Amino acid sequence: MGRRGPGHPHQQSAGSLHEENPKVTFKRQWQAYSGYYDKLSTMAAGNTAPDIFQIDEDGLAQYASRHVTLALDSFVGSRIKMDKFSPGLRQAGRVDGKLPALPAAENTPALAWDRTIAHQFGMPDLKAGISWNDLVTWGAELTAKSGGKIFGTQDPSAVFQALQVWLRQRGQQAYDGAKVGYTAADLTEWFQFWATARKKNATPPADLTHVANAGDLSKSLLATKQGATSFQYSNQLEEASKSTDHDLALVPYPGPPNAAWARSSMYWSVYTGSKFQPQALDVLNFLVNDTDAGKILGAERGLAPNLTVRQVVTPLLTPAMKASVTYETELSATFGATPPTPPKGHVQVRKVLLQEAENVQFGKATPAQAANQFIAQASAALSGG
Repeated sequence: MGRRGPGHPHQQSAGSLHEENPKVTFKRQWQAYSGYYDKLSTMAAGNTAPDIFQIDEDGLAQYASRHVTLALDSFVGSRIKMDKFSPGLRQAGRVDGKLPALPAAENTPALAWDRTIAHQFGMPDLKAGISWNDLVTWGAELTAKSGGKIFGTQDPSAVFQALQVWLRQRGQQAYDGAKVGYTAADLTEWFQFWATARKKNATPPADLTHVANAGDLSKSLLATKQGATSFQYSNQLEEASKSTDHDLALVPYPGPPNAAWARSSMYWSVYTGSKFQPQALDVLNFLVNDTDAGKILGAERGLAPNLTVRQVVTPLLTPAMKASVTYETELSATFGATPPTPPKGHVQVRKVLLQEAENVQFGKATPAQAANQFIAQASAALSGG
């Protein structure tokens, strides 16, 4: 998102934003996620980056360390208000102790499941607190009852946040500063768990799992009605529901729910080279704290960071978005601490996890071999090698 022109937009309705500040204009620039950071990097190198742009945790540390994002700390409390943010978001997104971006929305890990399919085959509802082993048992039973036409659960061994939740339940973290926060033995256990689940037919064969690994919800096992669960984020229920006429619901990932956390699904940043930094800061404040802005943005990115805005917006949402709000609101009482922003190299670490998980899924490597290869490659990515 880029903005051009002078002016000082303060908190006000979206309709009056331009009327009261006629010199403020917006020029939107759209880019699909694929290639987004390449384009942003090119524009920043040429000093033509947008005054305001979206960024997520994948690229935040990298762009903050390159001073592409403006540090916002000195503006919080004056030009930018965060006092009504949910507690977990107030410290989210910090890099080296500084705040390079403002949380735009909140989500948390969620297991989406197909109630229509589950009830069709007489399966009990999935509940919060179910163990990982119990989910596999549930999945294998559903697969058997469907005659192998529908697989009970997704194989999330390549899904970073699923691994992250599993680690947090064991008292570990995905990262220890700029290093991998777990061992090859830990990852071997993770890969082995899902290899065993696959042998029990609780999860699909590798070719179907590969499609789910691509992350396109419109091609997920829920969307194609080939599977009954999907490891995703809470706000993605809206998009997943658009792809199916089945009744979808959310439960926490298996294991203790306190491994979940308030996560900033997206951030707003101001470009350090912007000629209109004061105005851009006011726009950021408007986007996160104004109720009319909240109504326009809805909850597809996630819940509004401002709790007051969240209350105003919720009654206006679609049923799927309301379900996401209800899920996250109820779960928030048990949230664990929000983890630090992933370090530089995180994007490559996720790619390596996908690569090595699929090596196991397709039988190209044992869980131990894949885990050792992951640790070596991930460590190199994090060290800049």
